[in-house]
Amino acid sequence: ELVLKVRIQNPNLRENDFIEIELDRQELTYKELLRVSCRELGVNPEHVQKIRKLPNTMLRKDKDVARLQDFQELELVLTVSDKNLLFRLPTLSEQSGYNKKASELTY
Repeated sequence: ELVLKVRIQNPNLRENDFIEIELDRQELTYKELLRVSCRELGVNPEHVQKIRKLPNTMLRKDKDVARLQDFQELELVLTVSDKNLLFRLPTLSEQSGYNKKASELTY
């Protein structure tokens, strides 16, 4: 697996943390990177304008994705306006790794 750090590009957020995603090294394509990143971040792929490898390189094709190395930082640049937010962040219960039973423990 290739582990990458991905976030939504948004300079207005005070906390804009990266999440780590895993891609199968046998399927290192732009399309697969877009699919997995959007699924994990709760973004519609149609609203992604571009994928940027930080600090300043745009990914455009499968060869660009094939050159990525573990823990490289990527940003999804969305085509959004302030009035119409085109993505939603997953709720805590939708995030992978969320344990509903652990959240209901009482002390």
